[in-house]
Amino acid sequence: MSLFNPLLVFVVSIAVFLVLIYKKVGLGISLTVSAFLMGFFSLGLLETGTVLLETCVDQTTLSLVFASFFIILMSVLYKETGLVNDLTQSLGAYVKNSKIIVSVLPAVIGLMPVAGGALMSAPMVDAEADKLGLDDTKKSFINIWFRHVIIPVYPATQFIVLTSALTGISLDAIIVRQILVVLVMVAAGYFWGLRNTKQTKTEKIQPQQSSKGNLKTLVVSFLPIIITVVLTAALNVDIAIATCVGAITILIITKKTTELPKILKHKAIWAVTLAAFGAMLLKNVTVASGASEILGNALANSNTDATIILAVVPAVLAFLMGSTSGAIALSVPILAETVVFTAQNVSLLYIMAYLGYMLAPTHLCLVFTAQYFKASINKSFKYLIPATAVSILAALVSYFVF
Repeated sequence: MSLFNPLLVFVVSIAVFLVLIYKKVGLGISLTVSAFLMGFFSLGLLETGTVLLETCVDQTTLSLVFASFFIILMSVLYKETGLVNDLTQSLGAYVKNSKIIVSVLPAVIGLMPVAGGALMSAPMVDAEADKLGLDDTKKSFINIWFRHVIIPVYPATQFIVLTSALTGISLDAIIVRQILVVLVMVAAGYFWGLRNTKQTKTEKIQPQQSSKGNLKTLVVSFLPIIITVVLTAALNVDIAIATCVGAITILIITKKTTELPKILKHKAIWAVTLAAFGAMLLKNVTVASGASEILGNALANSNTDATIILAVVPAVLAFLMGSTSGAIALSVPILAETVVFTAQNVSLLYIMAYLGYMLAPTHLCLVFTAQYFKASINKSFKYLIPATAVSILAALVSYFVF
C-alpha cells in the first residue's frame, strides 16, 4: 500500500534526479538516489528492500550490469593502455583526406562510450578542420555529431543493451531498424558540416613508419572492437561475454595485464556499472509503486496516437535529463501500460531517446566540445537542430515503412 500518492512521489523523485544531474552528480548515484526516494515514500522501507533484493538477483539486471561493466572496462583499457592513440594515429596516417579524418576519427572514438569522450577526438578534429578552413562552431558540430553517428547501431553500447534488457527485444532487432537513421545522420553531418569545404592548408608530414606498418597497427589496435562486434552481431554471443573477450584482447595486445588492478580503480568503471543497476532499480520501483500504471493509463486515456507517445515521451525525458539511459529507464515502465513492446515500437523509443539526448544542454560531450573549441553552444544548435530534425524524420520513416 502506498504511503503517499505514487504520481506525486514520482514527480518529486524525478525533480530530485534532475537537480542532481544539473549539479553534476554522477548518473549512477542520481538514478539510485531517485529510486530509493521513490521507494521509501511510495512503498515504505520493507517493500523497497524487497524490490532492491529482487533487482539484485534478477537475471536481466545481472546481465545488464556485467555487460555495462565490461563495455566501460574496454573503453578505459583502450585509453589507459594507449591503444586508442595507436588506433587514431594509424588511421590518420593511412587516410589523407581531411574530410574523412574529421568524420571518421570521432566515430571511431565513439566506439568507446566514455562520458564526455568527445574531448579525445577534439584535438585531431581541430588540426584537420583547420586545413578545411572551418570555424570553431563548425568544428564543434562536426566533433559532437560524428562521434555519435555510429552508436545507434553499435551493439557494445550501454544505451542499446539497456533498451534490450528492459524490453526483452533482441539487440539485432533494434539495430537493423537504425541503419537508415545512421545513414541519414552521416549525410546530415556532411551537409551541415563539410559541404562546400576544400582543403585550404597542407602540411608536410614525415611518416614515422611505412604504410604497411600503419595498416598493421590499425588492424591490431582495432582488433578488440572487431572481435566484440563479430561475437555479438554475427555469432549472437551475450554482450557481456563479448566485451569481456574484447577487454582480454586489449590486455593481450598491449601486454599490460599487470596494470589491471590499477585500471579497475578507475571511477568511470564503477560509475557506469552503478548507472546500469540504478536504471533497473528505478524501473522496478516505478512499476512497484504504481506510478507507471497511473502515467500509462493517463496517456492511454488521452487518446493520443501511439506513435506520438513513443516519440515524444523518451525524447523529452532525454532532453530534460541529459541522459539516454535515464530516459529509457523511465520511458519503458510508463509506456508499457500504453503500447506493446515490439521491435518496431522499441526501436522508435530507443532512437528518439538518443536523439533527444543529442540536443540536451547537459550533454557532456556537447559541453566539453564547446569548451574545447571556445564555441557558443547556442551557435552549435544552428547545425545540431536541423541535423537532428532530419534524423528524427528518418526514424519515423523507418518506423512506418520497415
